[in-house]
Parts: sequence; C-alpha cells; structure tokens
Amino acid sequence: MRYRSTEKFPVKVSVIGLGCWGLSGPSVWRNSSDENSIKTVHKALELGVNFFDVAPVYGFGHAEEILGKAIKGFPRDKIIIATKCGLIWDQQGRIKRCLSKESIMTEIDASLKRLKVDYVDLYQLHWPDPNTPIEETMEAMLKLKEQGKIRYIGLSNFSVDTAQRLLPHISSMQGLYNLFERNPKSYHNIPLEYRTESEVLPFCKKNGLAFFPYSPLMQGVLTGKLSDNESFTDVRSANPKLTGENYKRYIAAANKLKTLASKFDKPLTHLSLNWLIKHEEVTSIIAGATGPEEVEENVKAIDWELSDEIYNEIEKVVQEMNVID
Repeated sequence: MRYRSTEKFPVKVSVIGLGCWGLSGPSVWRNSSDENSIKTVHKALELGVNFFDVAPVYGFGHAEEILGKAIKGFPRDKIIIATKCGLIWDQQGRIKRCLSKESIMTEIDASLKRLKVDYVDLYQLHWPDPNTPIEETMEAMLKLKEQGKIRYIGLSNFSVDTAQRLLPHISSMQGLYNLFERNPKSYHNIPLEYRTESEVLPFCKKNGLAFFPYSPLMQGVLTGKLSDNESFTDVRSANPKLTGENYKRYIAAANKLKTLASKFDKPLTHLSLNWLIKHEEVTSIIAGATGPEEVEENVKAIDWELSDEIYNEIEKVVQEMNVID
C-alpha cells in the first residue's frame, strides 16, 4: 500500500481508502449485507487500507454502527476514521442540513457511540448550511478539538471561498471527482458550490490541505461492468446522470476506455483509480466497495503506475467522446 500526507493533514493515509456508504445495507445499495460489509472492512485492513470515510446519514446511522463493529479489536491508532456532521433526519427519514452548534455537539456524541470509539480523526462538515453562520459552526468544531473528540477538521462539498475563510482551522477538503466528472455542477441534482479540478485541487495544493475525491468510479460507470440498459434499484436510481441518453454516452466512453485498459492487460477500474492517483493533490481516494473482492480489485490498482503515454491516450478518448463534466 502507498500512503500520503500533507502539511495540514500530517497523517499517513492509504492512497486507496474505503468509502463506507456501501455499509448502509440493502435499503441503500443492492448486494449489500451487514455480514459482507464487515468482511469488506476486514479485507481492507488486511490489505493496508487505513482511511475509512463514513457519515451519520449513511443508512441513518447504520454504516457507522457496522464500521464500529468491524474495527473492534483492531489497534485504534492504526485506523483513520473520517466521519461527518450537518445532515440530520427525522422519524420519517426526511433529511435536512443543520450545522448549528447545538446540533453538532449532539451529532458527535451519537457518532462516537455508534462507532464505539473515543474520538474521530477527521470530522467533516458534510454540506453547507445556509441557515447557520459558519462562525457558529466553527466554534463548535474547535470546541470538539479542545475536548479531544476530534483531531482534525475538514470540509465536504464546500466552496473555495468558504474554505479560504476557514483556512486556519481546516485540514482537508472532499469533493466529487473522477475521470468524467472533473468540474461537475451538480451531484444527484444537488447544485455544487465548487469546481473540483479548476478550483479545489489548486487551492488544496497551495495551502497544504488533503483532498479526498468521492465517487471515483462514478457509481460503477468507470468499472466497465455496467451495460447501457442497466436498471438501478438502489440509490443510483436517483442520479439523473445514470439515466437516458447521457448515461448511454458515459457507458460508450467507458467501454472505449475499457478497450484501452485491456491493451495493457488491466481492468478499467485500475485505469480510473490510477488516473486519480496520478494527481498529486489527491491524498486518499474514497473508493466504495460492497464486498471483499471489490476492495482487492481497488487496492491492486496501486501495483502499477499510469505512464504519461497512457494518460494522454485516456485524455484523447474522453475528449473525443465529449463526456467531461
């Protein structure tokens, strides 16, 4: 396994992390089960993965609970847990954004209880909350650092303008980024206040922040395993980019890249992850997996490096297919 760190996040994290949305259970992701999720985490640990990105809203607390069960008995100081705050839900499962001080102080205790740990390594603001002054939010986050409940503060889905205001206090940023979605304007129809490649990456590099890309395989599109008439019955059914003619265009481009990857006897998953790894601003890739075999495939991507020649061939394909968002 390869590890990276930055000036503001001086923690050695595996370049391939585990995105824990897949631990939410079958109600969120098809082919997901608690038993398999625990095996997935154990396989990740066995292979040297030490960065686990989760959130309370994933399965309404379920993913945190499963991660907590899975890491029980493993050395705590060898595991980097990144969870989030700011998305809360009611008994009907209706989600809203809330980054008030009171809510954050409640959320962290609930997360620690579900994870069965005394602290989290990275506590991230999940999405901006326009109804709460960011100063109030940061007051709560700094208080949690003082209390020893969190080690570092991060932002997820925030603009560079807000990150600049909070620069003395933050260590990382997280955003949507993959081979096709480079400066996306939305995620699941949610408008994004940032442009990843043109804004966030240069900002992180300049200021020594870690950057964690999510959806690195575009929810399966960049694995080369989906057909152009796929029928999604899980959370992906809510992603408008995975329906209609746009989806078919993405799959056509993915198939061309799959052919390119096969020239080097590699799966498309490896090509897609290595494209991200080649960007030095990327600290750890939040790669989801619904089983141990997917973790193994993801980790094997680091067994080789993307040459400039292959990188240029990839760029030629995506330009010709006009699939860069």
